[in-house]
This record gives sequence, structure tokens and C-alpha cells, in this order.
Amino acid sequence: MAVSAALFGLMIGSFLNVCIFRLPIRESIIINSSHCAHCDRVLAPEDLVPVLSYFFLKGKCRYCKNYIGSRYPLVELLTAIVFYITVFKIGYDLFLVKYLFLFSLLIVVFFIDLDHQIIPNRLVMILLLWGLGWQVIIPEILWLHALFGSLLGGGFLFILAIVYNGGMGGGDIKMMFAAGFFMGPQLTGFALYLGFLCGAAVGLMLLLLKIKKRKDPIPFGPFLAFGIFVSILWGNDIINTYLSFMGLL
Repeated sequence: MAVSAALFGLMIGSFLNVCIFRLPIRESIIINSSHCAHCDRVLAPEDLVPVLSYFFLKGKCRYCKNYIGSRYPLVELLTAIVFYITVFKIGYDLFLVKYLFLFSLLIVVFFIDLDHQIIPNRLVMILLLWGLGWQVIIPEILWLHALFGSLLGGGFLFILAIVYNGGMGGGDIKMMFAAGFFMGPQLTGFALYLGFLCGAAVGLMLLLLKIKKRKDPIPFGPFLAFGIFVSILWGNDIINTYLSFMGLL
């Protein structure tokens, strides 16, 4: 069953590629047909088979022969892996729809922020409305916990932005406010911890390799997205294991 989810993830990943490319330039993700970013030719169905088309075409547009870029199959494969892991962890439960959609949004946020250092407000709004909708219809956590998660996620980053004079982006603040609504305070805190830990490790590596300089901006959204993903699927297990090891549980 998880394999079926992975195949479905490949198809969703193809659509996420469209979102990642078009949302920052405000191009419709629904009306316009899939087309080459270089020559603008409308792509044929055989050009749109996830992953396989990229390799059959040797990474080039069928028409203009410009390179497509390895990002496209990467996003498709990543989405397939995320869907596989999510189904394996959650199973075919009603909440599976909730989290597959959430994680799809996080993949889009990950790559848009990586490319443009922005998190579009429309994505944050969809994220917030998705969490609110589920909380109203089928609440998974207490409302008080959902509100505290939002306040912790957005409030903590907002305070950091003030203290460090804009060192934290507004998109990061709004995204964690929305994501905190899914997780509650404990998992939101863990997601923030993972985000900062991974961000610091990658930032240090980029400095040591001289890929980035000290004052060069590094998008934080991808690390937060990773932290949210891990926190939702394994956060409680990791926290309980730690507390048990420390004799606090």
C-alpha cells in the first residue's frame, strides 16, 4: 500500500514542480498548460511522465534542447519518498489526507524559499486554513494546545526578528504560526529546535566550505519545513524516549 502511495507521490510531485516554478512569478498553476521554461512550447503527455521523461529526454527539452534541470525529478522523487514514509508511519487513516497535503505544501515552501528567499502569503494562508478546517471538523488536539502552538511558533520567531533587527523573515514567522496550529506547543518547540539545529549545522558547513560568507543570507524556511515534518511524524516518540532516558518519564 505504501508503494501505491509512493507512485501517487510521483504524480503529485510533478504538480508541485509547477507550483514551485509558477507561484513566485504569479503565473496560474491551473489555467496554463505545462510548457518549457525556455522555449514556452506546450509539453506533450509523454514529456510529463514523472522521473522517466527526464531520463528518456536526457534532461533536455524535446523541442529547444535546453537543459531542464535535475530539480524536477528530484522534487518528484522527494514527494514519493515523503508520501511513502507518511503512509508507512500513519497508515491509511483519515488524518493521512491532512498530513499528505501539509507535507506537499512544505515541499513547495522548501524549494521556493531556497530559490527566492520568500514564503508566499497564499501558501501560508492555505496552510492556516487547512489546519483550522481540520481542527473545526475533526480536532486532533485540544483547541488550547493548537492556539498555544501557533503563539509559540510565530511568537518566538517574531521576538527573534525584533531582537536581531529583522534577522528572521516574515514568511518564517507566519509559516510557524500556521504550522503550530497543527502541532501544539510541545511539537512546535521541537520543530523549532530541529530547524535551528539543522540551520546552524548547514550554515557552518557552508561557511567552512566558503560557499557562503558570514553576512550572506541563508533561507530558514527549508529547515523549518524539515523540522515540522520530523516533529509531526516522530516528535512524540523522540521526546518520550529522551524523557525516559533522563528518568523524567
